Amino acid sequence: MSIQILLILIFNFIITLIGTLAYSTRLVGVRTGKIAISFTVFNILTLISRTAVTFQEPLLTNYAEKNLYSSNLLNVFNIIILVSGIASVLGVILIPTFQRMFSKGVLFFSVEKSIPKLIVHSITRRGIRSMKQCAVLPSKESVKKIDYRRLPRKIVLYNFISVAVLTVGALAPIYAFKMVPNLRATCVTLSSVVNGIAQILMTIFIDPAMCIMTEEVIEKKCREEDFKNCVTAMALSKVAGTFTAIILLIPASFIIVYAAKGVDFISRI
Repeated sequence: MSIQILLILIFNFIITLIGTLAYSTRLVGVRTGKIAISFTVFNILTLISRTAVTFQEPLLTNYAEKNLYSSNLLNVFNIIILVSGIASVLGVILIPTFQRMFSKGVLFFSVEKSIPKLIVHSITRRGIRSMKQCAVLPSKESVKKIDYRRLPRKIVLYNFISVAVLTVGALAPIYAFKMVPNLRATCVTLSSVVNGIAQILMTIFIDPAMCIMTEEVIEKKCREEDFKNCVTAMALSKVAGTFTAIILLIPASFIIVYAAKGVDFISRI
């Protein structure tokens, strides 16, 4: 395995892991009563994941260009999705630990009001000891107790779809230009269109619903247990959506190819 692919896998792993852990931030905000601070602290982690994305895409595009006629390209893309799926599973397992660590981080930040101090504190002996105390495995009972009848099924479904589209949207346009090398630039450009559709789905349907549910928990209109179950279901739907991207990769690539040919046809009129 080349260093280039290894870097792509590392970046992708970080992006997916942070994205999975993100589902627990609202729950931490509710439990600590410091919702704004919770989002502020987590934005630092989100910045890291987005920075990783900016490095991943050019590396992946460059690799695809150099291996345009390689039969192993599809296998590499499938490995990338599998690593993303593994990262999402690990993220689900780490959610209870992350909730505890993140809660302590939020409370520390609310006192010190400094991200650099928070970072320094986290690498001190005291901070490391505190993080070790937060380590806990998710209990099977918490999953068994989920009342699926009380879950916002549409929101969970929308999340599953958006995750699958986002996962395949980063890879399908790049794989598509293997099919039509003369339209490679158009195919890669369509990546932003595919990802934009998923982002719109999240912005219009998912985020507002989660915000409303967060407020209802604070106002005691919704049980915290139901909110916790919703967070768990959202994280599990991310796992399912990520692995589903393997099935969608080839069909999505053909759709990108047809779209690129359509753009090319229109430009010639």
